[in-house]
Amino acid sequence: MAEPSNTTNDDAELAIRGQHAAETQYHSELNTDESDLEEEPYASDESASLTWISWFCSLKGHEYFCEVPEAFIEDEFNLTGLSQTVNYYVEALDMILDIEDENDDPQYTDEIEAIDGSAEILYGLIHARYILTRSGMDQMADKYENGEFGTCPRYCCDGAFVVPCGRTDVPERDSVKLFCPSCNDIYAPPSSRYQKIDGAYFGTTFPHMFFQTFPTLVPDDPAALYVPRIYGFAINERSKAGPRMHWLRMLPDKAAAAADAAADDEDDAAHSSDSQSFVEARDHAAEPLPADADADADGRAESMDVGTDRPAQNDENMPTASNSPRAPHTGSPADDRRKDYSSSASVSAVAA
Repeated sequence: MAEPSNTTNDDAELAIRGQHAAETQYHSELNTDESDLEEEPYASDESASLTWISWFCSLKGHEYFCEVPEAFIEDEFNLTGLSQTVNYYVEALDMILDIEDENDDPQYTDEIEAIDGSAEILYGLIHARYILTRSGMDQMADKYENGEFGTCPRYCCDGAFVVPCGRTDVPERDSVKLFCPSCNDIYAPPSSRYQKIDGAYFGTTFPHMFFQTFPTLVPDDPAALYVPRIYGFAINERSKAGPRMHWLRMLPDKAAAAADAAADDEDDAAHSSDSQSFVEARDHAAEPLPADADADADGRAESMDVGTDRPAQNDENMPTASNSPRAPHTGSPADDRRKDYSSSASVSAVAA
């Protein structure tokens, strides 16, 4: 009977220890919650110190955005045409630039949600213009090299980085898409949180101008092409089950492109040399002749008949203006006209 009593005491002791451990854990959790509550005011102060632009870009799902400098937004030239596109344009612009209204007009108190939406649209359209500038492309290039936009979901692209783009420049039409420079195609973002981002906030021009500006960011190796096969034989392209748009993913050969570039350079050099020769010949023709050359030219001109290649004849028997036998004309032009008229009238009378 002694053994069962010892077992009972051990069980009771274990139960007491477990209850004590549970109470200790509960109190520690309470202390943790209290410490978190004490840190909340500090976190709110930190968020309050952020500008609207920094706060907007730090939201979950806004990783594709870059921060637009306020100097760019304050330039009215960069905002041309947006006042006719966005509702509550003035209020939304003040919200983006953290400009507080001193009067606090209660007219827009009930419309604060609409102003928030307009501020998001306005910033998105400004963002689409900013990323086309040099500084904006530099920021997007940093994000691209860090892989913040993700990779291409196509298996044959081998994890090539992508950039955001839109299918239209008009807001509220389509969500953002991802453009792959390896396969030259677009894809939907992998996460559903990006489906609420408007594609017009990046535009249709950005991805192509981006890779034209930074050609070294384009993958060197061309994308591999999947070839559908049946029993090891490739399916013909004309078949309904054949490959689609095979040519779309075919990039130009680098050797051929280099040869074409060299040929273009040679053509440009030849054209520039021809132009230089023409300019030199024109300048040489425009140079004034020396004084001796002018005297020789005048002498040759005097010894030649005007309008002919024959030398001038100074024969004394040749009739000239001074030795012509014709009597000098003394009448007036009016007398000549009357004589011509009378002669013609007499001729017409005789004929009648």
